[in-house]
Amino acid sequence: MHAVLEGLFGLPATERQPARADALIEPAWERLRAERPEIADLVTGGGLAALLDEVRELVRVYFTLEDPTRVDPESIEIFVETELDDGSPLRGIVDRIDRAPNDTLHIVDYKTGRSPAPAYEARALFQLKFYALVMLHTRGVVPAQLRLIYLADAEILTYEPDADELRRFERILSALWAAIDAATRTGDFPPKRGWMCQYCDYKPLCPEFDGTPPPYPHPTESAAAGSATEGVA
Repeated sequence: MHAVLEGLFGLPATERQPARADALIEPAWERLRAERPEIADLVTGGGLAALLDEVRELVRVYFTLEDPTRVDPESIEIFVETELDDGSPLRGIVDRIDRAPNDTLHIVDYKTGRSPAPAYEARALFQLKFYALVMLHTRGVVPAQLRLIYLADAEILTYEPDADELRRFERILSALWAAIDAATRTGDFPPKRGWMCQYCDYKPLCPEFDGTPPPYPHPTESAAAGSATEGVA
């Protein structure tokens, strides 16, 4: 779905029509299958037909939420990266950055799942605040709007951050990075039991289920920093 929307916004604005988007679906699948052949073994026959039908439905829903002919994307699927003052590294890929008519910037992210309940909206916005903080550090600009487009239930969640809030968020990320760094160095990863444990294949290795974890392969300092950086992203 992300590849289809990336291709759609690669077209001239007047050509961003539903039929053109639909025509991008199967080529996007073929590219994915060529890049990752193991995917073909997971989605075959009727499963592939169902997957492509699901993407077509998501494309249909997308056009009910937004008119891409009136969107001015500054960048699509762009890699962003920065480092906080304490050395905490941030990196990730932003689905879309739009430039609004008033010259402000909007960060947009597509979700193929359903929108969160109101109590979980703050958690859903974590990722976009992360990107907004990167933009503040690299450009000195606070995005005027963060926008989550949920295609499964045709909902849009928007939020307007400010610089003070992002600075507070920066302290949260710094604390999170410090915890990740400490856990990586010490091997202390406390388990946390949750409802998804019922689907986990590693319960025999989990202390929460009387399992015994394997020995922790303590990494070197440089290796630990590299792996944890990707984890924050």
